[in-house]
Amino acid sequence: ELVQLSRQDLDLRRGFLIARGKGNKQRIVPMGNHAIHQIEQYLTHGRPELTAGKVRNTRPDSPIFLSRLGSAMTRQGFWKRLRTHAQSIGIERSISPHQLRHSFASHLLANGADLRSIQVMLGHADISTTQIYTHVDRKGLQSTHSKHHPRA
Repeated sequence: ELVQLSRQDLDLRRGFLIARGKGNKQRIVPMGNHAIHQIEQYLTHGRPELTAGKVRNTRPDSPIFLSRLGSAMTRQGFWKRLRTHAQSIGIERSISPHQLRHSFASHLLANGADLRSIQVMLGHADISTTQIYTHVDRKGLQSTHSKHHPRA
């Protein structure tokens, strides 16, 4: 979904993007201020460098994220960049784009988001798919309780 984002999918002023999943299903995903700022910086400085010397594609449906050659980034290219970045900051284990989705959902749930909202943002057709995250959150809660509660 990330590599398929185009300029027309962003509404930085109102703080959201439109993600397109399987079957071209669309859903709105909110963006925080930090993400908005970083995208603005990339669109202003980073992306133009990737298209330097090439015909600049400024059409609304042009891809946001480009490879170092200035063409649309592929899923494999994103995965490779993610892995390289993780290693550069000392993460030894393998990281995947799916783990980012999982972390996103777990973070939202742990910070009070309701399950239905998470379902919509992830594009799950069935709430039971999203309920997996409640199990993960309960395990974390049980672990914290065991560590810190005096009668655990």
